[in-house]
Amino acid sequence: MTSRGMSTTAEIGLSPYKLHKLDGPIAETATVTTEEATHMYRQMAIIRRMETTASNMYKEKVIRGFCHLYSGQEAIAVGIKAAMQPQDSVITAYRVHGWSYVMGVTPEAVLSELTGRRNGCAKGKGGSMHMYAPNFYGGNGIVGAQVPLGGGVAFAHKYREDNGVCVTLYGDGAANQGQVFETYNIAALWKLPCIFICENNQYGMGTAVERSSASTDYYARGDYIPGIFVDGMDVLSVREATKWALEYCRSGNGPLVMEMKTYRYFGHSMSDPGTSYRTRDEVQEVRKSRDPLLLLKSKAIDNGLLSEADITAMDKEARKIVDKAQEVARAAPQPDLSECYTEVYTGPYEVKGADQSINVSIPGSH
Repeated sequence: MTSRGMSTTAEIGLSPYKLHKLDGPIAETATVTTEEATHMYRQMAIIRRMETTASNMYKEKVIRGFCHLYSGQEAIAVGIKAAMQPQDSVITAYRVHGWSYVMGVTPEAVLSELTGRRNGCAKGKGGSMHMYAPNFYGGNGIVGAQVPLGGGVAFAHKYREDNGVCVTLYGDGAANQGQVFETYNIAALWKLPCIFICENNQYGMGTAVERSSASTDYYARGDYIPGIFVDGMDVLSVREATKWALEYCRSGNGPLVMEMKTYRYFGHSMSDPGTSYRTRDEVQEVRKSRDPLLLLKSKAIDNGLLSEADITAMDKEARKIVDKAQEVARAAPQPDLSECYTEVYTGPYEVKGADQSINVSIPGSH
């Protein structure tokens, strides 16, 4: 609700799409309500604040080990989730904090997992790269390995006839992995309800896409699988393209490949300053001209959906929510050493030292 106390609806133009083996049509405009704009901006603001906080905690050595931040890419997770139905599922790579949040993990449980605390979403045992929630099959620490797993989840949807689609995400750095193309093949043969999404943030570790890929048209690299190019900085374009893609897959047409072009503001991981292979001016230019939060803010204000006061209030709210989550994470206890032997294996066979319980609850999800 805006500060004026009224809910408004607006028709907003979208960034242009590019299509491979598709006639479309995909919408050129999106109908957006005040409530929808509020929800999407709020989610992106919380992710942005959460990742900035994670960066600071890592520099303090409160967070250790690997840590891959999602700042700059928020529109993809928020836009896709806004289009999904409850039966749909997601699996992604290790840049996973923002995805965990939109899939139902609280900021407290995200930051607690990052700090290895007992109340983290994986009980402090997964860390930055391995977070989970209902219908969210987590991040994967092995480059590209989530893609065949996503094909398997899509097969499960088809087998169970639950009308679900699996959204399977990977980066441009993983796009040349052989297992990606093997999964394309079997998904096309079996007409699996799977959307393969390349989050093209333009740099795989320290290598620009032009240096690693002979073809950077990632949306067309499914060859025999139709594809869509999407502006991944525009949350509304992401939402509308995903709505179309989900309906395409849900209708029994088989898989789709999507490329969502985006940008990461931090380095590949915390050990990468992110300035040896690109300039600081390049990063600042994207922040000023293509930032996902600023783009939505501009469109929402220009179309009368939100006011400057609404945006300021949500930014303050995001800071308050994440600051509180940080306090919880810092104060929470570490898991007991006995947790090394729990949730290791579940099945009909006895494995020495492994917990046999199948009733695993996920802290921090709702």
